[in-house]
Amino acid sequence: MKISITARKFKAHDSLKDFITSEVSSLEKFNDSILGAEVILSYVNNKESVKSAEIILQVPGQTLTATESTDDFKKSIAAIVEKISRQLDKVKTKKVSRVKPTLIENDQD
Repeated sequence: MKISITARKFKAHDSLKDFITSEVSSLEKFNDSILGAEVILSYVNNKESVKSAEIILQVPGQTLTATESTDDFKKSIAAIVEKISRQLDKVKTKKVSRVKPTLIENDQD
């Protein structure tokens, strides 16, 4: 999986990039066919130090997105990974539920 990290109007530290890479790579256990991920980091409000993170995940046939704003980029990324993992689980469940009825109908014939 290709992971692209974009920091808007600032330079992300290597430790943050490593954290993002490890967290996003952990999503592969939910879906093996993830094509790529784009992570966008930005400041929503510099005075209040509100940090926003967004992940755009490409899977075959779909694009999943999640956004979170907190006071720390690591908290935002962790929350987004949870959101995306739920979305990936939902996609997997829908695929399985669509496949099973056709298999059952074919067995009854």
